[in-house]
This record gives sequence, structure tokens and C-alpha cells, in this order.
Amino acid sequence: MSANLLSVVIKPVHREGHLFIGIFAVVTLVLFLIWQPLGWLGVVLTIWCYYFFRDPARVTPLRPGLVVSPADGVVSHVMPAVPPAELGMGDAPLTRISIFMNVFDCHVNRVPAAGTIAAVAYRPGKFLNASLDKASEDNERNALAITLKDGRQIAVVQIAGLVARRIVCDVKPGDMMETGARFGMIRFGSRLDVYLPDDVAPLVALGQTMVAGETVLADLAGSEPQRLGAVR
Repeated sequence: MSANLLSVVIKPVHREGHLFIGIFAVVTLVLFLIWQPLGWLGVVLTIWCYYFFRDPARVTPLRPGLVVSPADGVVSHVMPAVPPAELGMGDAPLTRISIFMNVFDCHVNRVPAAGTIAAVAYRPGKFLNASLDKASEDNERNALAITLKDGRQIAVVQIAGLVARRIVCDVKPGDMMETGARFGMIRFGSRLDVYLPDDVAPLVALGQTMVAGETVLADLAGSEPQRLGAVR
């Protein structure tokens, strides 16, 4: 097998996954001792666990002003909404782009735009299906406000889902972050919301598939109107 093909199959693993992959592997060995078909089921689940915690490299576009997706997944909502109150960004609605991650998506989260972490605010809550609009208000969440180099702010919010039970955030106020840098992850199935600055149009459409650190959500320096999409 060539090195290029191996790189497609074998991916680096986020440190959060080491314990879980080990547990799945040990359980698989036990299942083989009990009954071989159960053992093969364990193999499948262990492979899934490995891929859930994969942490592949991404190629981030570096032109100033670009806002990239913080998560792999599908755009589930594009709508005006008030940012989380705990961030202190005011009560005026901003354009919110919601990205739903299912249990097969890579769950490593990335910074959507370069800037300084102005605030990090965790709030406990429910564990509703993350694809629902009300999950933004009701679910457990961890919100970040990022002050951009031009002084404007964007927010990115990690939202726990139906089976998610841990939000991981590795940044703190004052940290300087580059576009596409890793800042955390969520276990196991969840959602990311991005609140764009006022008068910035989203360049993605409902149902579009996002690649964390690569897909452009918006252009802070552009004047293109909001994009629409069609299933073809």
C-alpha cells in the first residue's frame, strides 16, 4: 500500500480519543472471548471510535478577512439571532450559521478567523437534538468571543447534542489565535454556531457540507450578497 493511500486511511488521533479507543479495544478482546461474532462487532465499533477522534491536517485559506468553518458537518440553519448573553456582545441579532455534526464527522473544532480570544463562557443546559434550532438556547454550550484584527468581533459556540456529554475547549481569554487553529472538540455528536459581525453576508447555503478549517463561511472584506444553494 502506497504512502499516499495510507495517509487516506490512517489519520492522527486527538488526545481526547486515546482513552476511549483503548477501552473499546479491551472490550473487543473480551467480546472475542465470549463469542466471536460479538468480537467482530467490537472491531467495527473500535474502528468507528478511532475515526470519530481523528484529527487530520487541513489546508486553511490565508487571505485576510476570510471566515472559515469551525467544524465538519452540514449547515442546518442560517438566520438572525442574538449572540449568547454571557459573551456581552449586545442584544442586536447577528447572522448565525449553525453547523450540525453527526457521529461520523470529525469533531475537532477550529478557530474561524484570526484574532484574540476576548471571552470564554460555559453554560450548563439540556442535551436536545443539536439539529433543532432551540438547541442554541437550551443545550449545554461553551461560547467564545473573538476580537478580530480590525476590532470587530465574531462568536463561535460549541453546543452539546443528544449524546454529547463533554465539551472540550483548550483556549482562554487573551490567547492569540490564527485562522484554522484547533481550539477544542465535542463528544459525541453536536453542533457549532458562528455569529458573524453586523452586515457580513454568509457565503454558504442550507444543507451545504462544511470542512473545518477549509470551507469559507464569509468574507469580512467582501461585498458579495448572501449565497443561495440548490440540491443538484
